[in-house]
Amino acid sequence: MENLYIVMPAYNEEDNIDQTVEEWYPVAERVNREPGCQAHLLIINDGSRDQTENRLQQLVLSRPLMQFITKPNSGHGPTLICAYRTALEKGADYIFQTDSDGQTSPDEFDRLWRRRKHYDAIFGSRTRRRDGFDRILAERSLCLLLKIIFGVSIPDANAPFRLMRAQFVREYLPLLPEDYFLPNVMLTVFGAWYHRRIRFVPVSFRPRQAGKNSMDFLRIVRVGVKSVRDFYAFRASM
Repeated sequence: MENLYIVMPAYNEEDNIDQTVEEWYPVAERVNREPGCQAHLLIINDGSRDQTENRLQQLVLSRPLMQFITKPNSGHGPTLICAYRTALEKGADYIFQTDSDGQTSPDEFDRLWRRRKHYDAIFGSRTRRRDGFDRILAERSLCLLLKIIFGVSIPDANAPFRLMRAQFVREYLPLLPEDYFLPNVMLTVFGAWYHRRIRFVPVSFRPRQAGKNSMDFLRIVRVGVKSVRDFYAFRASM
């Protein structure tokens, strides 16, 4: 039995969460109908201060393949780590991660799922990105930094659209501090650095569907400065 967990972090997504679940829950249902497959949608509520938790409580009532956990607020990165660990504890064989802001398309999931047996991880590469020039610039700068520091060529290090074997996540997740703020970046780097069977697949990236993004340009810059120090520390230990 192949057990898939679709995991999403959520923070103050009351304006998006209904539509996001409406789009992604059928993916879990479809995989669950495949012979020898089980699928679940797992949402980690990162201490939202709006009505996100109340909406999740209502949504889960009519969706038996859906689960959610509410935890104290700790930020996107630590919430991702929590999601990955929870999926592993629940017996996942594959983990697919996306975000709950409506920027990714479930129509593109099957391209990754069909190739799951051939790779340790399949990462989305946002070739059609419509979330603002500052974020495009930040991602390109990040990939350049990774090339300089780690010597790996990565087209998109942080895309919230990735299918990973549980064993891949289990092997590299313990290398990250529990409060690390860019776990997806380092999981991508580990895959490239250690020459794992990874593949990058072009995916689209829509504008945020509703609500406000918590990462403004100034915060992106601050995160970038801290990232350089952290990357060099990781590089020294590899």
